Amino acid sequence: MRIWIIAHGSRARPPGIVILLAVCCAMLGPVPSIGSDTLPDVVKGRREAMKAMANACKKIAGMFEGKLPYDAPAFKRWADTIKAHSGAALMAEFPAASLGPPSGAKYEIDKSRDEFDALARKVASFASVISAAAEQAPDDITPQMRMGAGMSTIGSSLLGKRKIAAGEEDISKLPAEHAFHLLLQECSACHAKFREEIH
Repeated sequence: MRIWIIAHGSRARPPGIVILLAVCCAMLGPVPSIGSDTLPDVVKGRREAMKAMANACKKIAGMFEGKLPYDAPAFKRWADTIKAHSGAALMAEFPAASLGPPSGAKYEIDKSRDEFDALARKVASFASVISAAAEQAPDDITPQMRMGAGMSTIGSSLLGKRKIAAGEEDISKLPAEHAFHLLLQECSACHAKFREEIH
């Protein structure tokens, strides 16, 4: 288990974001050698959805890290992309009949459906926080969007067990950067439990 504590006012971006983003992106590939024309449409569709979410996460991370210029409409658009592909949409993309080889989605998803669905809803909730923050910050990433003193994130939060700053138990009150970090944690934990490597 890893715990990252972010100091308030630090210009260096949280190492956890970089690490988690790398893990999440790595878990999306490599693409199995099996031809895409042999895969069910639902599997093809969710692969495209996952790629879209991974790309959106890269863009948002780039803006938080200062590697990309902040663009509020684009920031919101990327967050909305994640939201659109999570929640109910994500739940619907993993019917029982589509699980197992060659899809890479484990049968465990159907055995732990409540857990999987709860995670999908959390990702959508975190994405909503990030999207809403962009509406309040048209010109630049504000201090209110950054992670502050006393905030920490605990790895492998699939069951929702995490430590957050006092008074911020309500997800909607989380700073956007913290919500993004937690979103990446949920993605990483989900892949670790429910995705199987296909070679």
